[in-house]
Amino acid sequence: MSTLRSWFNIPRGSHFSLANIPFGIISTTPYETPRVAVAIGDHVLDLEIFAANNGFSALSPIQPHQHVFSQPNLNAFAALGRPVHSVVRKYIQSVFADDTPYPEVLKTNSHLQKQAIYPLKEVKTHLPFKIGDYTDFYAGLNHAYNVGVLFRGPANALQPNFKHLPVGYHGRASSVVVSGTPIRRPNGQILENPSAEKKVPTFSPCRKLDIELELGAFVCKANNMGEPVPITEAEESLFGVVLMNDWSARDIQAWEYVPLGPFNSKNFGTTISAWVVLADALKPFLAKGLDNDTELLPYLKEKQTENIYDIKLQVNLKTKTGNSTTLSKTNSRNLLWSFPQMLTHHTITGCPMQVGDLLGSGTISGLEASERGSLLEQNYNGKSSIKLSGGEERKFLEDGDEITITGVCGTNEEALVGFGECSGRIEPALKL
Repeated sequence: MSTLRSWFNIPRGSHFSLANIPFGIISTTPYETPRVAVAIGDHVLDLEIFAANNGFSALSPIQPHQHVFSQPNLNAFAALGRPVHSVVRKYIQSVFADDTPYPEVLKTNSHLQKQAIYPLKEVKTHLPFKIGDYTDFYAGLNHAYNVGVLFRGPANALQPNFKHLPVGYHGRASSVVVSGTPIRRPNGQILENPSAEKKVPTFSPCRKLDIELELGAFVCKANNMGEPVPITEAEESLFGVVLMNDWSARDIQAWEYVPLGPFNSKNFGTTISAWVVLADALKPFLAKGLDNDTELLPYLKEKQTENIYDIKLQVNLKTKTGNSTTLSKTNSRNLLWSFPQMLTHHTITGCPMQVGDLLGSGTISGLEASERGSLLEQNYNGKSSIKLSGGEERKFLEDGDEITITGVCGTNEEALVGFGECSGRIEPALKL
């Protein structure tokens, strides 16, 4: 894609180039009220202040709706619909463009620049949406196969339904937190001796605390109860994408998941990145995902074959000693199902979605050991250790460990579309 030149200083290699314009929620000192902003380079543009100072005077479609930028979440802006999101993003790009047709709005308006533009390091970011519901899918084929092999063997690694529908379950929206929020190690029931004839659990802090490298997508268009979202309309119902770490307590999960699936092992924390990259910004990076050799039912068939985002993903672990190790490098093209397919399947029963609902992709893993998106896959459920820099080792996460996920699209250092960071540090379990 062609590079957009800006009069504003955007560092080369920034995730937040002019090609991006991601949306989020910020607060500042002394103005601590959360409101809408966009990230640009290593700065943010406060859209509440921008709007209050006639920043959108040349954009008639948004003028009746400028109150949405004063809200403490993106729900009201998202509800305006994809056409409005697109217009606002393109307008902001044009305001920052070197050859902007509106130089008086910001380029030559030093007063508004001082009022509305802050260094990114000086703002506090907040959860971007008020999340009503959260559904986690299992769309990573390689992850599903790897985990299936661990527990059922290669012949039965994938369940018979896996390639027919996007498998998913309902998660806990109240424990979705923004990047940088500490995650407390959970307590729960653990079966210490699975091979014993009598199965008796103990109560203990989680000993197999894990990560799950995922993407999340936010819904921007509600559907009425009883009215499914057709696959041809699903894309228009999706606002944008974030990085996600769906922390997992593997030992708690192993005991509780029969017969209804994960519960306490998944409800203690899910971390997402602060900046939501709009679907329009990601559209140039749509690519072909993994081949599905199963004939899909008509309601899940998409017209386009390029339906998965080409996002380079990386997971780093920093120990409390300060050593940092890259655990995984992979790509979101390792998904079998797209977000539109997930949404359509979710609503095929007539399930009503709401603006701000969150869809998780499931763990993303490649074919190689260095591309696996969970520790469970890397250490074969604790049978081996993962070598870290500085001579340290891990099977699962220890207290004080910090996980940081990054993701970026593109190769042009002046036009990258990225997500920033999705990070969280593990705190000790409470003594109960």
